Amino acid sequence: MITVTLYTRDDCHLCEQAHLDLKSLQSELPHRLVIIDVDDNKDLLRAYGFDVPVVETGPYRLKAPFDLTELRITLGAAQDRVQQLESLDIPKEKKSVQSKQSWTRADRFSYWFGRHYMMVLNLIVIFYLGLPFLAPVLTKVGAEGPANLIYRGYGLVCHQLAYRSFFLFGEQLVYPRAAAEVEGLYTYSEATGLGEESKVEDILTARRFIGNDNVGYKIALCQRDVAIYASILLFGVLFSLSGRRIPALPWYLWILIGMVPIALDGMSQLLSQPPFNFWDFRESTPYLRVLTGVLFGFTTAWFGYPLVEESMSDARRIMAAKQIRVQGDIKTKK
Repeated sequence: MITVTLYTRDDCHLCEQAHLDLKSLQSELPHRLVIIDVDDNKDLLRAYGFDVPVVETGPYRLKAPFDLTELRITLGAAQDRVQQLESLDIPKEKKSVQSKQSWTRADRFSYWFGRHYMMVLNLIVIFYLGLPFLAPVLTKVGAEGPANLIYRGYGLVCHQLAYRSFFLFGEQLVYPRAAAEVEGLYTYSEATGLGEESKVEDILTARRFIGNDNVGYKIALCQRDVAIYASILLFGVLFSLSGRRIPALPWYLWILIGMVPIALDGMSQLLSQPPFNFWDFRESTPYLRVLTGVLFGFTTAWFGYPLVEESMSDARRIMAAKQIRVQGDIKTKK
């Protein structure tokens, strides 16, 4: 016997008619009818609130408006599918058709994660962004061992060049190269006495330089990366506060606003310096690195998180319906 789920709401004339039509098909197409009031679950209400009545049976779904003929065809297709699966000499398929549903630990985790995934993602970003800020704090208080572990770990994913990093506990937040021509700030060379040319030894020294009591201690991610992950976190918080209702940014705006500026700033700088030297030497400023990082991070999250929500909303709907059926928090009529 097939199972038919009818998603309904109170004071819904079409829902009542769908229920009567399903009852009239009971003798012709025997089925177990499960009625779920979507008002009892916010995930189902969000998924079906404007579409009820909705009928699901196996892989088939009907949304209002539909008539008795469409119901008959849908139930008939579901019944034929079950009979065909049962006729196959495949134990796994038979077991899948005949088995009863149960609410497993995997189901509980899936439903929980589907509802709280943004909290998890935001916490991951906070942790990933927070450790680089912890490194200079640990260095300042003398805990150099743990601080060095953070610097080495993040050094695998970031260049950590001192003249392109933020510093804490020093005279300035940044110490740019002289070539960046940022007025009102001591340059990296002036503040540290270290070379800032594009020689290999100078680049390696700038990468290894953590700081001192005068200039402060650098954050373990460069300025651009800090801006990227901070803006991803900002959008994640805004998206969560909105109830995950912000629509996705169109892909062409993501490319135009998010990717083009960071590519122009980064590539024009890279290709102007050794070993390329395609045009006059150019060093980006801290302001441009932060701006392009923010644009890239914010638009990437704006483009990606709503798409994740689409998948998660489907998962929540499926798991919410299953939970109601398994727990018996439904009205069942045959």
